Amino acid sequence: MCEKSKIVTQWLRKVFGQHPVPQFEVNTRTVEILYELAESSEMRCREVELLIEDHKQKTEEYCSDGAHLQEVLLQGVGLQSGGLSKPTVDLLSVLEGTAEVLKLKNTSLGSYMPAINKLTNDVLEAEKTDRKLQRELSAVRKKMTASVVIRKKHQEDLMKITHVQQVEAATAEERLLNMDFMKNKSRDLTCRNKIAQEKLDSRQMQDSFTHQAILQLSEKIASLKEETLPLKKKLEPYSDLSPSPALARVKIEEAKRELAALDAQLEQKVDFMNTLSIKP
Repeated sequence: MCEKSKIVTQWLRKVFGQHPVPQFEVNTRTVEILYELAESSEMRCREVELLIEDHKQKTEEYCSDGAHLQEVLLQGVGLQSGGLSKPTVDLLSVLEGTAEVLKLKNTSLGSYMPAINKLTNDVLEAEKTDRKLQRELSAVRKKMTASVVIRKKHQEDLMKITHVQQVEAATAEERLLNMDFMKNKSRDLTCRNKIAQEKLDSRQMQDSFTHQAILQLSEKIASLKEETLPLKKKLEPYSDLSPSPALARVKIEEAKRELAALDAQLEQKVDFMNTLSIKP
């Protein structure tokens, strides 16, 4: 355990370098996990070092083979490596780069022409595809513009509908408040009517003193007047006759008494109605 903890500590110091190692809980499990990580890291580092050495060795071999092949090529064409001018070297480099780009097996003219034709066809096909994509992009832009216009219109319609709903909600709330007010007012009037009815009942008011009874009595009087009109017309021819003085005086006295009684009753009813209207 102590050996593993020592190896883990050294590995952590190597990993973090000049930075301080973060604090962690030291127990058997953490030490085992870090020890496995340290072994895996060391193994990967050794593999990377071996791979780097292999690449270095292959690079040296390739450079040596390239130099040998270059020497053989120059000797085959009767040239020396130091006898080539810089423009010639640059042209050969361009030729070599072009061959690599076109993926040619050799640098003969018969290899270049098909590759260039194929590259030209690829360019034309790419331009054709580009034009097709441009048309599709234009159609998509038109659809997008139409969608934006429709979306803006829908947003405006939604704002209008929201405003209408708010107005309707405010109107409904006002109506509910008015309804509550009318309900309360109706209950209040019903209660006051009941109290007034109880007061009338306690004062033993007769039905003949009510407004409805007076209206009915007035209607009866008007009806009787209409019924007496034909009788008055029949009595008009006899209106010039002189009645019996004694009988006339008796009738007059009876009419005066009836008129006085009616006046008294009427004054009582009027006084009673005034009393009711004055009291709350």
